[in-house]
Amino acid sequence: MSEIIIKTPAQIELMRESGRLLAKVFAYLDKQVKIGITTMEINDLVERYIVDELAARPASKGQYDYPYVLNSSVNEVVCHGFPDPKRALKSGDIVNLDITLEKNGFIADSSKMYMLGEVSPLAKRLVEKTYQAMWQGIKLVKPGVRLGDIGNAIANFAHTNGYSVVREYCGHGIGEQMHEEPQVLHYGKRNTGIELKEGMTFTIEPMINQGAAKVKTKPDGWTVVTRDKKLSAQWEHTIVVTADGYEVLTLREEEIAIATV
Repeated sequence: MSEIIIKTPAQIELMRESGRLLAKVFAYLDKQVKIGITTMEINDLVERYIVDELAARPASKGQYDYPYVLNSSVNEVVCHGFPDPKRALKSGDIVNLDITLEKNGFIADSSKMYMLGEVSPLAKRLVEKTYQAMWQGIKLVKPGVRLGDIGNAIANFAHTNGYSVVREYCGHGIGEQMHEEPQVLHYGKRNTGIELKEGMTFTIEPMINQGAAKVKTKPDGWTVVTRDKKLSAQWEHTIVVTADGYEVLTLREEEIAIATV
């Protein structure tokens, strides 16, 4: 297993800038994601915004030969959904947009759910509870806490609300590389796993299913869907462990109050 890279204050400052820029991408998208737009149009808008407006690099493009700048995962798609020029978003859809951005050699990674038009109460509840599940994990982050505690809190919250947690995909360390150690599972046992230390940077990104946890990958080799075709939701942030807690490097403006409670 590769060693966990503890970031220096200077490196964290660079990651903070990458995270700030990525938050700006989502603020831009808030005005663009509407009924009728295709997921490929969203992809192209994001690429132009990151490159032309932010003078940064969309880190997903070319990573593992992935051809696009984001994942667009609609309804029963769990993760890694391909942008599609034929997939226009319609009323009732829920979509996760997962984006990475590199600036000055350091990467930030975040995703957000969007709800289009008249979304069913059950779909809305899934989106909201998944968001809360992510924060159940984030708010535990501080030196001395173990990764099993974070996974346990997320899974307990999801299960208590009647949902299942996807086990095949997890959060990950991040920095100069998109995927570093450690792996951050969204389930686990308390008091197990790696102990958090100041300067560690990683993502928390639970994928929560409305039905069973089982998933399958489509023939394109990327798109992961629920086996029972029920809805799935995901949210993601990049986190740094601070001396006495955490900082969300990809925090969006509307979330400041949540992070400081």
